[in-house]
Amino acid sequence: MAAWDRVVQFAPYTAMFNATGQPAMSVPLYWTSDGLPIGSHFVGRFGDEATLFQLAAQLEKARPWMNRRPPVSAF
Repeated sequence: MAAWDRVVQFAPYTAMFNATGQPAMSVPLYWTSDGLPIGSHFVGRFGDEATLFQLAAQLEKARPWMNRRPPVSAF
């Protein structure tokens, strides 16, 4: 339980979907005034990754993020 508690501190919204096996994704739809990405979290039905891929494609078309890099980046 100590390990679980530590994971939840850093990623409170992903742990439950990792545990249940539901597909989920975080999409960078907003940026802070400092240029850091803020992800929006989406969850799909069990076994329905295709819907999330379709949603990601639509969101990227509406708000492209591929070429956006934060001021400090590994790339």
